[in-house]
Order: sequence, then C-alpha cells, then structure tokens
Amino acid sequence: MRYIMPAKTPPIAEHHAARLAALGQRIRAQRLKHKITAVSAAEAAGMSRVTFHRIERGEPSVTMGAYLSAIDALGLVLEVQDPTQSPAATPPALPPRIRLANYPQLKQLAWQLHGVDELTPADALALYERNWRHVDQAAMAPAERALVQALRDHLAGGRLLV
Repeated sequence: MRYIMPAKTPPIAEHHAARLAALGQRIRAQRLKHKITAVSAAEAAGMSRVTFHRIERGEPSVTMGAYLSAIDALGLVLEVQDPTQSPAATPPALPPRIRLANYPQLKQLAWQLHGVDELTPADALALYERNWRHVDQAAMAPAERALVQALRDHLAGGRLLV
C-alpha cells in the first residue's frame, strides 16, 4: 500500500495570512461568546474537531468551503466587497494591534487582563461584544467610536453582537 502525502500549502502573502488569522479569531470569538464547544461547532459544520481548530488558527491549507461551513454553523456571514464599487464606503483599516491606552472604554473592559497593553482586533471586538453593557457610550471619545465602527465593519459584518 502506498501512502500519498497531502499537497503542500502554497505560500501566501503576509497580509493574507493576517486576514485569515483575524477571520479564525473572529470565528473562535463567536463560538466562545455563545459557549459552544469546538466539538459541537465542528459537528454542526460537518467537519472534524481538528479541522475546526485549524480554521480558528487561520490556517491557509483549510479549504474555503470548510471556512464557509464553520462561518455558517456559527451564524456569521462572510461578504466579498468590490473596492472599486464604493470607495467612500470603505471602512478605515484596522491596526494589527490595538493599544488599550488609546481607548479608555476598552481599557476598562480589559481590567482582568493583567500585563496586557495591546489586543488583536478580533480580541478587542470580542471584549466589546461580551461586555457592551458596561460601555459608557456617552463618554466614548470619537476615536474609540471609530475603532468600534471599524471592528464592526471589518470583523462583524457591520453589526455588533450584543
């Protein structure tokens, strides 16, 4: 019996790898927010737990179909946008790391994260979503409002799950 090795994953650009990692983090945040086990989410998506964990890590070797199944199983929506159609509607880019010191409401929400000065966008979104009831929206600075809107637009399909 001859064993056939799976094909190697082609190399991808760093910015694409970062986008896949953010997508995986968003999928994981949604699963954890709803207190769904990885096994249950994988079963709902019709895949193995190992494949589901690879999606949450943003691995590029996982098929697009598997990503879409995981997204759908968690009630998320993936949209493809044509940047040439509406340049004015393009949300501002997210930084790769979000400094807590720059966003007072987010910093208050992260009180239990000792020694943490920065978060990934997906972690910041998850923190806002889990604790939105504690956010003082009236006291929120314009820069923090813009951050929440950018997180919403880039990672949450245009809406916070609160």
